[in-house]
Amino acid sequence: MSAARTVSLAVPASERVIADLYELAARTATDGSIHGGGQRVAWGPIWREARAWFTEKVKTDLGLPVHVDPAGNAWVTLQGESDDSVVFGSHLDCVPSGGWLDGCLGVVAGIEVLRRHAAGGKSPVTLHLIDWADEEGARFGRSLAGSSSSAGTLDPHKELAHLVDRAGVKLPDALRENGVELDHMLDAHAYLLARKPKAYLELHIEQGPVLESLQEPTGVVLGTMGVERHMIRFKGQAVHAGATPIPLRQDAFLSAAEFALACRDIGLKFSGDTPRTRVVATCGVVKVEPGFVTAVPGFTEISLDMRALDAGVLAQMKAAAEEASHIAADRNGCSVAWEYIWQIEPRPFDPKLLEFCGEAVQQIVGRAPQLPSGPLHDAAEMAGIMPTVMMFAQSSPGISHTKLEDTPIPHLDKSIRAFQLLVEKTVAHVAGI
Repeated sequence: MSAARTVSLAVPASERVIADLYELAARTATDGSIHGGGQRVAWGPIWREARAWFTEKVKTDLGLPVHVDPAGNAWVTLQGESDDSVVFGSHLDCVPSGGWLDGCLGVVAGIEVLRRHAAGGKSPVTLHLIDWADEEGARFGRSLAGSSSSAGTLDPHKELAHLVDRAGVKLPDALRENGVELDHMLDAHAYLLARKPKAYLELHIEQGPVLESLQEPTGVVLGTMGVERHMIRFKGQAVHAGATPIPLRQDAFLSAAEFALACRDIGLKFSGDTPRTRVVATCGVVKVEPGFVTAVPGFTEISLDMRALDAGVLAQMKAAAEEASHIAADRNGCSVAWEYIWQIEPRPFDPKLLEFCGEAVQQIVGRAPQLPSGPLHDAAEMAGIMPTVMMFAQSSPGISHTKLEDTPIPHLDKSIRAFQLLVEKTVAHVAGI
């Protein structure tokens, strides 16, 4: 092991984390600035540059190596008195021209956790920092590839082998370029279990406007919402727009439009008054045929994405949407068919870790607002393996997956300090102190 740089505990944790985030942006953003647009797309050259920065930082500051598991996840281990471990981290990859904090905040804050524990003496339990591979799925379309491999929930041949990017590169070839073999990705599951993990913690930006609307810097994440994702196809009859009276049309687009409005109403109807009962419903893709100005649409395809933290509520929403699709089709003389795309159950987080997270946020901020996560995160996969919790930092102006993404520095400071406290509380709990 190489000699580590001496780390001063007098330097505020947040100050060092933010400086590191600036460094990372300088090496991986389009113009080298925090708002230049990150280009750390998984399996590509700039992502590898981010990994190289990560490896250098860990070696210089901690004298520790980075180990890559069979799914491409990067691990840093600080051995403790016990092999039982607390795992924390997030992801360095981002969408094209993405924000300076999405994912990498949790990884860089994790480096600081290791620094401070290394400087303060041997930890009672082992600490693992992980940079999950391809959380975003931005290049090939399958998110959570690394964490789902570690969770044992991925079927690599069924879900990954056929994927191709816009340049025609096959995913198995991109994996091989980065030292990952499709046939061995699920070996990452045994690799994870061999680390004897007892808890997983993740710090991430919210990516939405809730904390900003509450004027709160940091929040406790109750869990990740379950998702129902489908494609709905309405079939009518294409006819001449000028020759066919409206009452005699079979307009597939009007069916889809009425369905989309009904889905909005379903989302409003099933949303409760508390963060735990908030739900969403979104129609994000619409394709119309034949697609020219003088034709009544004879075919329309529309997507539906519904999310809720309660599995029973999510099932009711889906049933209501199915009923609404048939009503919309009948009103416009069309037929309707549903195609399943993808589904994941809600993943509520561990009650004890939620308690620790709330205490940590309360100590730093004075309040501990709670909210669910609509976006999925690697924590959703870990929740099926071990006790898990997430902490959110406010997003301002409440958006993400864009270079405009930001979080005010005072809010970052509070979130980073609260996360350090969460780790300390969790370590003490796992160690039985």
